[in-house]
Amino acid sequence: MPTPPGLYIRDRDSFAILCDQLRRADRIGLDTEFIGEDRFTPKLELLQIVVGGTCAVVDVPALGTLDSLGEILADPKIEKVFHAGRQDLELLAASTGRMPTPFFDTQVAAAMVGYGVQVAYSQLVQKVTGQKLEKAHTFTNWSQRPLTPEQLAYAYEDVEFLFAIHDHLLKRLQSLGRMEWVQEEFSRLQTTLGTTARDPRERYQRIRGWDNLRPKNAAILRELAAWRDEEAQRRNVPRGRVIRDEVLIELARRPPQTVEAMKGVRGLHGGEVEKRGEAILAAIQQGLAVPPSEWPEVAPPKRHEQESAGQVDLLQAVLKARATEEHIAPTLLATSSDLQEMVEAKHDREKLDLPILFGWRRKLAGELLLQVLEGKVSVSIDHKSGKLTVAHRA
Repeated sequence: MPTPPGLYIRDRDSFAILCDQLRRADRIGLDTEFIGEDRFTPKLELLQIVVGGTCAVVDVPALGTLDSLGEILADPKIEKVFHAGRQDLELLAASTGRMPTPFFDTQVAAAMVGYGVQVAYSQLVQKVTGQKLEKAHTFTNWSQRPLTPEQLAYAYEDVEFLFAIHDHLLKRLQSLGRMEWVQEEFSRLQTTLGTTARDPRERYQRIRGWDNLRPKNAAILRELAAWRDEEAQRRNVPRGRVIRDEVLIELARRPPQTVEAMKGVRGLHGGEVEKRGEAILAAIQQGLAVPPSEWPEVAPPKRHEQESAGQVDLLQAVLKARATEEHIAPTLLATSSDLQEMVEAKHDREKLDLPILFGWRRKLAGELLLQVLEGKVSVSIDHKSGKLTVAHRA
């Protein structure tokens, strides 16, 4: 069994002592282990915490509740440090009722200083400390008890080096003058997290192929997807365990009028039809009853002209050159679809809701891309260095 500073906390008295220590800290590092493969809502199994020189692994099911942690997570005087923390933030918010703020995500910050997009924690540990982590328990079953010493050692490692990485990244961000950038990213992430518990009736937009439906059929899909969400949540199973996405698309495209007709839909199991056919049919009928004024807006299919494709290629070249100068990954600035949208907008590009046109991204590259599209700059290759150069037209 690991020895202190590693603590394995399985009772509320020990957790209360740890919380007292957390309240006095100016920063804490956090990570989670959970089971989510066969569930609608992931089940939090372990909470790893580093504070001061102490690492702790909290057995969440043994405690039964993390309510006492909520006030600490929301304390504005305590910075919460995560690596790739989106899922951790969502789980902790769901478990405590409080969103951890303020927070610092080392993966996001690492991308800002040239370590690449979505760099792994183990890679950062090796870059910063020289230590090589053994990731032997990446796919372990964290719901099994008792936990082995090896599992606990793995869990401790996931927070043990967070502060060293945090300190290192803060220095690099400050030396590069990018603290404002990273804070902007954390604010965007926090806003996104605040909207994750969206109306189930908007879930249909995450189903591949929804925008290829006619508006009337998209209205049916909207109701079907909302019903599936509620059913999956009630049964606490993944959405696909209820009905797969492609089956929902088929039901929306060719809506059956009776439960009997529903049995002929490929991929829809007979047992599911027998048990829930009436509910599925009710969702379809609800979608059919939606007035045209409330149908989802479905954009007409885009035709990418050859001229448009060439402009996108040019923007990608300029973006890559600019990103290389700043030692930052181009995909962190804009995606190919973002650039395609900029090109196809032709007019009112300023009104596009694209990250590249806001904040630090706009200052770094977005404004330049707009100038390229407006013909205000010329792009060429320096014959000596081979580098792409951009010059303002006279």
